[in-house]
Amino acid sequence: MADLSRAQPTAFNCEGGLVLNKSTFMMQPGEALELENFEPDVSGGYRRINGYSKYVTAIVPQTSSASEKVLMVATFGSVVLAARGTSIYSATPGGSSWTSRDSGRTGALKYSFERFNFDGTDKIIVVDGTNAPTVFNSSLAATDVSDSSVAGSKFVASHRNHMFYAGNSTTKQEVVFSEPFNEDGFSSGQGAGSFKVDDEITGLKVFRDDLFIFCETRIFKLTGSSSSNFVVSDVTRDIGCINGDTIQEFAGDLIFLGPDGLRTIAGTARIGDVELGTISSNVQSIFNDNIASASEFDSIVIPDKTQYRIFFTKSSVAENQTKGIICVMRGQKFEFAEIRGIRPASTDHFVSEGDVIVLHGAYSGGYVYRQESGNTFDGTEIFGKYRSPDLTFEDPGIRKHMQRVIVNYKPEAAIDADLFVRYDYEAASSARPAAYPLDSEDVVAIYGTSVYGTPTYGGASQPLVRQPVEGSGFAIALRVNDGGSTAPYSLKGFQLEYQLGARR
Repeated sequence: MADLSRAQPTAFNCEGGLVLNKSTFMMQPGEALELENFEPDVSGGYRRINGYSKYVTAIVPQTSSASEKVLMVATFGSVVLAARGTSIYSATPGGSSWTSRDSGRTGALKYSFERFNFDGTDKIIVVDGTNAPTVFNSSLAATDVSDSSVAGSKFVASHRNHMFYAGNSTTKQEVVFSEPFNEDGFSSGQGAGSFKVDDEITGLKVFRDDLFIFCETRIFKLTGSSSSNFVVSDVTRDIGCINGDTIQEFAGDLIFLGPDGLRTIAGTARIGDVELGTISSNVQSIFNDNIASASEFDSIVIPDKTQYRIFFTKSSVAENQTKGIICVMRGQKFEFAEIRGIRPASTDHFVSEGDVIVLHGAYSGGYVYRQESGNTFDGTEIFGKYRSPDLTFEDPGIRKHMQRVIVNYKPEAAIDADLFVRYDYEAASSARPAAYPLDSEDVVAIYGTSVYGTPTYGGASQPLVRQPVEGSGFAIALRVNDGGSTAPYSLKGFQLEYQLGARR
């Protein structure tokens, strides 16, 4: 038995997220060099993500080809709306059929939509970049907006009781707004109007009391309360938004994809002042690899996790290899992880009586899915990966003889994962011990000085796994790979115990 009397412990929490822009000497122990299909958990640690499952059991009907994407998914009242091909359909969650609500939408592109209520009736308006905007009332009756000036709009937003339209292919720099409380009224004498900006518009988003107009290389905002005092001013003339589908309200800010990664627009304490910031420098290399080569972008917010997800779709990349980024506001910092295996063609999130509904429409296959549901991607295994930095314990010249690793984790159900200990930057000549099981059916949990055998899972239980390990090296790294069929669990922290050896 190894002499543990001189074993030195080093413990760290799993925090800081994926960090790819620092040398191994500058990284904090709790940060990650690999973090795939794990999410920085607002309650601490790194949590293996949930999967997704069918929200409606039937395929959204195709209208001409099985390759048609689900161009829109939107929760509206007690139903879900979906667009595919030339039609828009409705279904009940968990239902087994779709009902056509609007057809003949020739050449429809990806949809944008806005839920609103101008007259005491809940409505949703949809635009697709080609056809006339269409309004659905609570009975799901469809009515086209008649004015030709807004036909072919790509973006729509409700602000100050006006409906704002933009993105027409022939008037790419113009915003048209309706009369107050009338999405289909455009008389200038009744408060409707239009304005232009000096750049191509890529998105509209209401934030606090202002309407932000995102463009390719500039950003503007509209202030004021009516057509009599609307004013358009510059936010920045140096940075724009490259895709409007990435704009979301998140953690009290607006977040969007700029040419150099994710950025925020945040109101400061000074009234009327605006602050822009780049937040994704920790994972800048992933954005560099995907911004230019992705053919489509999509995003979603999971409010109860203070989480934003962006997905990079490439026509040549299969769904199981499609990448995205998870961004979490934890404390006052943004933490990141990589996501692999979700390829949405459209998204929506909605909070109904405290229930967070996160949906995406399939890029292929025609289904509508609910994220944060189940332990697989609709039957496809989810493989989670974590890798720590290469830990030298402040002295890369001293060999460390590893004795044990204590893992603090929180299972939510039975799990199946493996712990790997790797040495000296995983050089081919370094020791590579076999995997140590991190299985809730086999591991021993310790609480204080007592041993309780197989740990329980669920509730607030956070077992400590005391795992003897082998090998030595000047730098040590930990890996956790799960087997793909496991339920979510959180890695909370690690303690490494070792003896010091000779100096190199």
